[in-house]
Amino acid sequence: MSLTFDDARLSQADTALPILDGHGVRGTFYVSPPGLDARLDAWKRAAASGHEIGNHTGTHPCSGNFPWSRANALEDYTLERIEADIEAASAHIEKALGARPVTFAYPCGQKFVGRGRGRRSYVPVVAGKFVAGRGAFDEVPNDPLFCDLAALAGIDADGASLRRLETIVETALTQGAWLILFAHEVGTGRRQTLSAKVLDRFCRYLTLSQDRIWVGTVAQVASYIMRQRTP
Repeated sequence: MSLTFDDARLSQADTALPILDGHGVRGTFYVSPPGLDARLDAWKRAAASGHEIGNHTGTHPCSGNFPWSRANALEDYTLERIEADIEAASAHIEKALGARPVTFAYPCGQKFVGRGRGRRSYVPVVAGKFVAGRGAFDEVPNDPLFCDLAALAGIDADGASLRRLETIVETALTQGAWLILFAHEVGTGRRQTLSAKVLDRFCRYLTLSQDRIWVGTVAQVASYIMRQRTP
């Protein structure tokens, strides 16, 4: 399984990273430039210690049906514009951390640009630039033998209890599946928040299950799958 976090929220740098490091668990953090710059020293330490820093676009465009994204709506994008946005983010991350990101997370889990007859998937753009691309708000984990690495399923962990997370993991384990969880804030009492206490206990559960469950970054697992698929 892979544990991922979106947006480079301050609580990830201040709260999530110390919890993960305390258990020796490595996660994947999908960052946008503003969040990266706000805690740059922390993200540099995270990258140096083995956490993966991935691309989450430069401006986080989502559907204009979200009022906060109306001025930066995917419906108004072209493939060329979204590619430029992604490239700008990769260049920013590489300049800040000294390494170019190799995996991507679709903002809001949405994989399109344009509208109507002009609507296009930008999964091929991501496939041409990254080892893997992760979606969001999906229902099932990934079958390693079948999944599209450029459009991986991501399961929401925000607000989840420890029991729910353990159940999801155990179910994926019986299926031989690759589970990718994602969260936003880490702490208490906010929307889109994974409880810090739950994260701490979940990491302990994962470390105690190392003989059954491989916890790797998205890049590590995707690269492994690619090698197994190569004749």
